[in-house]
Amino acid sequence: MVIWSGVDVVFLDMDGTLLDLHFDNYFWQGYVPQRYARDKNISDEEAQAELALRYKDVEGRLEWYCLDHWSRELGLDIALLKEEVDHLIAVHPHVTDFLAALRASGRRIALVTNAHQKALALKLDRTQLGGCFDAVYCAHDIGLPKENPQFWERLQQREPFDPQRTLFVDDSLAVLRSARQYGIRWLLAVVRPDSCGPVRKVTDFPAINDFSEIISGLAGNKL
Repeated sequence: MVIWSGVDVVFLDMDGTLLDLHFDNYFWQGYVPQRYARDKNISDEEAQAELALRYKDVEGRLEWYCLDHWSRELGLDIALLKEEVDHLIAVHPHVTDFLAALRASGRRIALVTNAHQKALALKLDRTQLGGCFDAVYCAHDIGLPKENPQFWERLQQREPFDPQRTLFVDDSLAVLRSARQYGIRWLLAVVRPDSCGPVRKVTDFPAINDFSEIISGLAGNKL
């Protein structure tokens, strides 16, 4: 799936790739509707139906990932609500071993995420993964979500990279398609972003269950 001798730079998504997406799925589909229902004095079912429509309206846009946007829209302190359930934030199996192997190989490692700055800070603090990256890039700082092919042009200005010698791993197929359109050669999908969810069938891209599947080739391929 990856010929490591052809990779100098590794871009990694956060939610669903390095971190278990169960936290975010539970938060947006369960916890926020529950708190919204209580605030608006409506049923949980009514809240879930209303929020599902609101989510869909901005799906794939920067607003979807913006905690400040949802705080304004819903009248809730979304960042504070995330802290209330932050015990669910978890790192996927074999991630820390993979990051250590990448570091030992000499390759540049960048976290490239759509997560809002407040969510990013919370998760890096809780997981202690922040020191594992040479750089961290947030779509909200760049001004476009990763689903937009122009995102990669803007990233290139901040983090010059050779697309033909770059590996990018993400759980979002829409994001991977955007990266492929830009010309990133090495692309991997994560088939089980949520540990409580099903294994997805992915046919558009090479795919992994976890990072143990690609870690073995790193040992003999140092830069």
